[in-house]
Amino acid sequence: MSDSRRDVPAAGRDIPRAGRPTVTMIGGGQLARMTHQAAIALGQSLRVLAETPSDPAAQVCADVVLGSHHNLDDLRRAAHGSHAVTFDHEGVPTEHLLALQSEGVTVNPPPQALVYAQDKLAMRRRLTQLGAPVPEFVEVTAVADVEAFWAQVDGQVVLKAIRGGYDGRGVWLPRTLDEALTVAAEQLDAGVPLLAERRVALARELSAMVARSPFGQGATWPVVETVQRHGQCAVVIAPAPGLADAAAGRAEALALELSRELGVVGVMAVELFETADGELIVNELAMRPHNSGHWSMDGCVTSQFEQHLRAVLDYPLGDTAARAPVTVMANILGAEVAPEMPLDERLHHLMARMPDAKVHLYGKDERPDRKVGHVNIVGGPIGDPGGASDGSAFADYVAAVRERAERAAHWMATAEWTDGWNEHGME
Repeated sequence: MSDSRRDVPAAGRDIPRAGRPTVTMIGGGQLARMTHQAAIALGQSLRVLAETPSDPAAQVCADVVLGSHHNLDDLRRAAHGSHAVTFDHEGVPTEHLLALQSEGVTVNPPPQALVYAQDKLAMRRRLTQLGAPVPEFVEVTAVADVEAFWAQVDGQVVLKAIRGGYDGRGVWLPRTLDEALTVAAEQLDAGVPLLAERRVALARELSAMVARSPFGQGATWPVVETVQRHGQCAVVIAPAPGLADAAAGRAEALALELSRELGVVGVMAVELFETADGELIVNELAMRPHNSGHWSMDGCVTSQFEQHLRAVLDYPLGDTAARAPVTVMANILGAEVAPEMPLDERLHHLMARMPDAKVHLYGKDERPDRKVGHVNIVGGPIGDPGGASDGSAFADYVAAVRERAERAAHWMATAEWTDGWNEHGME
């Protein structure tokens, strides 16, 4: 019996497109959904390979192939006739992408680059060769490797799955040697390849996002601060408050250099640790639109989603300038218990109270800590006395914008106002 998902044709495959390019995005999640929005504005067509018709992108795209990114034939069907294949996640087997590439499919980013976002050990080794700042690390092939590394770094150990893992999954922060050895034994027994890294004493986390085209043109966005909760991104502040111009320049230059050296095509996020003394250390790479770039949808001249499409099609890249002194993005994370008030009613009340809030919903069912959307609050325009102030006044301004973004996201998640406001009353 055939798999019915693979018998369903792409819904828009036979629609005439008058020479317009078609980009295939592997994965039907929220990143593909938001890339589809950008494709419409650019006059392009986005095809997605989705697992189910209820995937966020499959709900809105006209051109959907149902199948699995683990199945080479499904990947071939999705790629057929498209100008380029790209991704909303890094989970596609590298060998499948190499096979597509050998068959003449344009894969952007190329698998030779994408592997450094898929394989943390390969990434650490390559970045070390390039002289990029990375934590001290070691491959873990036996429990004894963890014990030796624990002694080497005075117990400041992080264990990571070499492949997979996202939003805190696949990362362990053991507090004792016994805990570290237990985690290593359990994961190795389960067939999970591991590496161990020195735990960085960080002041905060940053993200430097870059885009690169096959032509070699590169563009960076302002470096942002990311705030993590329970292992996943909760808030992004753009640009990163208090980051010295020299440090921001180093981060942007590093992102551009890595994109060039690794052969990246498309958008890449370089997740960074900033230490107390101002050192920048590379934590992770993501070669796709990234949560730390969602603020660009409303806070930049060119969003990360539009830029990704421009890059993979080798168009000239867009202006990445910020539209305001600060933009704050807050993720809408599912509450422990979903509110009785429907999501659309919550949106109605938020629009009434905060008409400047830009809400982006992903079409997902709510469940605890699931990203179901995000809110962007764009600060006042350049030249606004509140937005252009320096020193403590500007810090207060940033804090006020952040509070509003987090208040809006919390309301959307819980139907509760953090300031006790009654949506049926008056402010």
